[in-house]
Amino acid sequence: MAGHTAMRLSSLLAVLRPALPLILGLSLGCSLSLLRVSWIQGEGEDPCVEVVGEPGGPQNPDSRTRLDQSDEDFKPRIVPYYRDPNKPYKKVLRTRYIQTELGSRERLLVAVLTSRATLSTLAVAVNRTVAHHFPRLLYFTGQRGARAPAGMQVVSHGDERPAWLMSETLRHLHTHFGADYDWFFIMQDDTYVQAPRLAALAGHLSINQDLYLGRAEEFIGAGEQARYCHGGFGYLLSRSLLLRLRPHLDGCRGDILSARPDEWLGRCLIDSLGIGCVSQHQGQQYRSFELAKNRDPEKEGSPAFLSAFAVHPVSEGTLMYQLHKRFSALELERAYSEIEQLQAQIRNLTVLTPEGEAGLSWPIGLPAPFIPHSRFEVLGWDYFTEQHTFSCADGAPKCPLQGASRADVGDAVETALEQLNRRYQPRLRFQKQRLLNGYRRFDPARGMEYTLDLLLECVTQRGHRRALARRVSLLRPLSRVEILPMPYVTEATRVQLVLPLLVPEAAAAPAFLEAFAANVLEPREHALLTLLLVYGPREGGRGAPDPFLGVKAAVAELERRYPGTRLAWLAVRAEAPSQVRLMDVVSKKHPVDTLFFLTTVWTRPGPEVLNRCRMNAISGWQAFFPVHFQEFNPALSPQRSPPGPPGAGPDPPSPPGADPSRGAPVGGRFDRQASAEGCFYNADYLAARARLAGELAGQEEEEALEGLEVMDVFLRFSGLHLFRAVEPGLVQKFSLRDCSPRLSEELYHRCRLSNLEGLGGRAQLAMALFEQEQANST
Repeated sequence: MAGHTAMRLSSLLAVLRPALPLILGLSLGCSLSLLRVSWIQGEGEDPCVEVVGEPGGPQNPDSRTRLDQSDEDFKPRIVPYYRDPNKPYKKVLRTRYIQTELGSRERLLVAVLTSRATLSTLAVAVNRTVAHHFPRLLYFTGQRGARAPAGMQVVSHGDERPAWLMSETLRHLHTHFGADYDWFFIMQDDTYVQAPRLAALAGHLSINQDLYLGRAEEFIGAGEQARYCHGGFGYLLSRSLLLRLRPHLDGCRGDILSARPDEWLGRCLIDSLGIGCVSQHQGQQYRSFELAKNRDPEKEGSPAFLSAFAVHPVSEGTLMYQLHKRFSALELERAYSEIEQLQAQIRNLTVLTPEGEAGLSWPIGLPAPFIPHSRFEVLGWDYFTEQHTFSCADGAPKCPLQGASRADVGDAVETALEQLNRRYQPRLRFQKQRLLNGYRRFDPARGMEYTLDLLLECVTQRGHRRALARRVSLLRPLSRVEILPMPYVTEATRVQLVLPLLVPEAAAAPAFLEAFAANVLEPREHALLTLLLVYGPREGGRGAPDPFLGVKAAVAELERRYPGTRLAWLAVRAEAPSQVRLMDVVSKKHPVDTLFFLTTVWTRPGPEVLNRCRMNAISGWQAFFPVHFQEFNPALSPQRSPPGPPGAGPDPPSPPGADPSRGAPVGGRFDRQASAEGCFYNADYLAARARLAGELAGQEEEEALEGLEVMDVFLRFSGLHLFRAVEPGLVQKFSLRDCSPRLSEELYHRCRLSNLEGLGGRAQLAMALFEQEQANST
């Protein structure tokens, strides 16, 4: 019996031996945790209470209670929403931008003091060199009614007295921008400012204190503490200091007499607030450089010049541009030096990674090339030469290389040649003979990649020449993402839908009107509809039946079902109607601020489509022409079958916006060839139409109107941005478009392509051909 017990114990220990360390660790951990709890909850005074109590005095018995209450203040609490039903509900007014609601402010505003003589010279030079670095740049002058140069915001005070001009400038900054900016930099137009350094200086300073920072100068006969900031080198004023100074401006203007505005401001700050100018604060020093007369900036190499924030005096605009060129080159060299240091650090650290040097991507510090996970994600290369590209937008196999693409290729070739000469000079010098082959592709993770086969002429130091063919790889990396300024638009704009109806399309109009009632009238969308009934020369005359009688009856029925709704219709007689001529008729009957949505009888606009129309069509800036989804021919594309049993495979894809419960067609495509739908403002259309009439006259204009669509008018005769994008909310049933022979060759070709590509997909067309051949063979 004892032997069996021993055997059982040994077998049990053999089974539990791998888990013994875990069991011992858990037991030891539980024991220590219990022991710690007993120490914390033991008898005696709470050590936290001893810390709270006053040293040397008796402990307050309520200190433990106060401590617990302070802890509860930091715990999140859910406050239930309660609204008194007896009080009327008031809608909360939300601000346009979230930064306004949060109270966020911009960092720096720059104010430039200019004059009548230098507004069009030095002030323009300042604007061209530093305006793109600051969020707001204002110019203040005493000239009354000064005409502002293009791209500059000028504030005219009407009095050129220095102290009065400075006082009014500070008053204007406080009134209009005191709540929007943290720092205010005031400078003269004969000062060059190194904008990136100034912005970095403002970013390192704390905003919660009064600061008057610049090049400190002593008053004549005053103490060392009474200093003012020299206006020629610019100076920074904090927002809090400007708020404190505002009540004292009127008194300083009457009490202090000074011929220089910077001295007047310095005396006003000292007398009213006791604050003088400082050149250094929180470890940041304001560095400036005084430029000698007739001194060439290219020859300046002193440390004071190389590290300066501001240079003064600048006597003419040419000197301003020379300074900007020199400092821009210095910043570029500094950036390249930092890039090389970072690349060296990355190269050293890559050796310590698990992948080693094999994991080092080229160029160093940029993301690695995109790795496709399937054949559908492979990024294709575009082949080009110096004269032609073999990836054309219209599908042609070959087209001339011109415009921005030609400039892009030329820049890539010049950069490759420059880098080769920089690497191998002075031993070898390369000259380009021609580009043999060129390949490029856009990698969304890196940028534009190039592979160039160059035929080069190599010249040695002794003058020997030899032709070489070399392959080089280049990368144009993606730069820092910037937010493009766009005009503000709102979703509350009323949309005026325009539906031109030809006689063959009259039978499809009732279906459009029912969809319009369900998608627009029922949800009470802010939209109206105008029908343009286009009669032929022999249709709708005396004694002839009205082909649009059913359409007019359907319109009257909708007005009866939805009281207060007004659906307008216009009758037009035209032998050869064109989209531009029909739009001219509607445009004259609406105000210039009307937002038009040009539709077709197969269009089914809904709330989402109308909102995208409002957001993408911007008055004076952009016109929007959506690309609708066209369903294939139902004769070639069978209806969706009910779901099969498990394991039967996935269902075919549905078109965007389709309802699977209705047995939607299997497929379709976004019709890029069609451009009959568009969103634009009446003022923009009238401007483009007037430009068309000005450039084309007489018979040439008549012929152009018959062969143009509205999108072509905006594309050729308007300076607006033309936005083309797929619109999944616009799903159209299959229909063959009527391609008029009066259209231009390009429009007729696009119409025929739209009809042919809308028949079906490749697999469906192949199956139809196969079935037809099988039927013919039998």
